[in-house]
Amino acid sequence: MAASGSTKVVIAALGANALIAIAKFSAAAYTGSAAMLSEAIHSLADTANQGLLLYGARQARRPADDRHPFGYARELYFWAFVVAVLLFSLGAGVAMYEGIHKLRNPQPVTDPWVNYTVLGVAMVCEAVSIVIAWREFDRQRGSTGAVQALRGSKDPALFTVLLEDFAALAGLAVALAGLVSANVFDWASGDAIASIVIGIILGLVAAFMAVETKALLIGEAATPEMSAAILALIRAEMSPVGAIAHIDHLKTMHLGPDDVLVAASLGFKATENAATVQATVARLETKIRARFPEVRHLYLEAQAPTSENAALENTALENTPSGQTTSPPKPPGAVTLALPTHASPAPRLNAPASPSGKGNYPPSHKAKSKKRRR
Repeated sequence: MAASGSTKVVIAALGANALIAIAKFSAAAYTGSAAMLSEAIHSLADTANQGLLLYGARQARRPADDRHPFGYARELYFWAFVVAVLLFSLGAGVAMYEGIHKLRNPQPVTDPWVNYTVLGVAMVCEAVSIVIAWREFDRQRGSTGAVQALRGSKDPALFTVLLEDFAALAGLAVALAGLVSANVFDWASGDAIASIVIGIILGLVAAFMAVETKALLIGEAATPEMSAAILALIRAEMSPVGAIAHIDHLKTMHLGPDDVLVAASLGFKATENAATVQATVARLETKIRARFPEVRHLYLEAQAPTSENAALENTALENTPSGQTTSPPKPPGAVTLALPTHASPAPRLNAPASPSGKGNYPPSHKAKSKKRRR
């Protein structure tokens, strides 16, 4: 599962950044370099952030209860947003403050080779962490472009580590340039300016992370590919011999990286009875869950047919973005029958059958149920 791979990435990054932070703080204290101190604070912030991501991932795995019937999967999104805030304030803010302070009160950098050694070791560690994160990211994105995959990722733990690692590597390169300019070219302000540039890099990364995580917190739809595939499974039941006449709407939402909610409203043909509707709903549920195990909450609402809504067309389905469909207007007198999305025996419907044995829908009945896949 994607969550398991992301956890390994976070643990690897946590170990690397903890060691790097210790080395950088030691070098900054020994040499007095502002750029090295900024990098040390950056590594400390990254270490704390990855600890928060691990905590969020653990909390998100808690089972659903009466107070949180859909579970705690969104808690990972909350802690990822906290990480973005910390990176902006503790990382970017402190780095820029330290750079401005050193510009106003310049101090010489002593023993630059200590800084060069620490920066070299840190670059190797960050490169290893990036390779681990990129392999998992590359596996999950498939043929999707890197930028598009980052924007569309539902796993904040993975893209947070990946972005922080790239920002760290860029910051190390800037810190090295600042030290070289100060020690080789005698440009005293180079080290301080490098600290400010590191702060700007961290601020940009934190802003991107905050925007993407906010969208997940609000509730993002499933990928267009998943929505289109679910629509295709439903449309397979709309053949001349199928029971479904039209699709009112299909709505999806990610509750977590591997936790998707799907709700669809389906209009059945007027000639179908309740047993056929129940069997069709159970068959669709089996197909959707087999294709997408991450669909843990599935609601299929059956609209009881009338002579008007049985003739409704699905023209909106072809033109709606991301596979999300809109509901056509319901005609007066339309009745809703929401059936359970599991393959248990059909509940007894206390409604008399028509003389033909068809159209056995009660005048108004709702029997919603859910099945959480654990």
